[in-house]
Amino acid sequence: MVAQGLFDDFLPEAVFGLHVIAGIPSDVIATRPGPFMAASDYFQIVVKGRQTHGSRPWGGVDPVVAAADIIGTAQTLVSRQAELTRAPVVLTFGAINGGIRHNIIPDSVELIGTIRSFEPDMREKVFTGLRSVSEHVAAAHGATIEARIPVSEGTPVTRNDPDLTTRMLPSLRKAAAGKLIEIDPITGAEDFSIYGQHAPALFFFVGATEPGRDMKTVASNHSPEFMVDEAALPLGTRALLQVALDFLGADRD
Repeated sequence: MVAQGLFDDFLPEAVFGLHVIAGIPSDVIATRPGPFMAASDYFQIVVKGRQTHGSRPWGGVDPVVAAADIIGTAQTLVSRQAELTRAPVVLTFGAINGGIRHNIIPDSVELIGTIRSFEPDMREKVFTGLRSVSEHVAAAHGATIEARIPVSEGTPVTRNDPDLTTRMLPSLRKAAAGKLIEIDPITGAEDFSIYGQHAPALFFFVGATEPGRDMKTVASNHSPEFMVDEAALPLGTRALLQVALDFLGADRD
């Protein structure tokens, strides 16, 4: 909507949003001021070798072994190079695609994954580092790479405007009958964050797990076993109505 010019003619005074989340009881609302959810970026690395028979690996260049080495070495970008006392960083390889038969070394292997971060300079450092690791490790194996790091413009950090958050906390507390908690930043991401680059924004979670369950063992969001307690639906509705009505009804000089 922003890309299509919605905010060019109508710039909101505030933007509110919510997301249900497993692992928090369905009668609880959770949020925090400032950085709330991470920036998210998607990368693709194609490791290019030279096909040969599996019985004669010296006759080609094995991109499978090179890809495995890239994955292992890339972990040091977080464990040894990111200043984790400043902010979290996550580098995850989500899929390895390559090969056609058990006895053939393929021409190429594709690696795809995600990067999560909270600070722009740390985000850029991981981009640069991942490309450097991929190029140099591949070269050590006699392979090359084609990389898109990131593939496209990612999702920025979801930041809750501190003043707006403080102002709306009583409304959220009222909607949740006092069951409002502040949580640490999470490395999940949300494209709602784009609105927050244009107007003061507040994003919050509505618990989606039935009270009384072991919150540490329930299936997470996006799991095939995720189960939402529909009691979250009226709570989420009340919360959005409450913050909207209280914001619109407030005396704003």
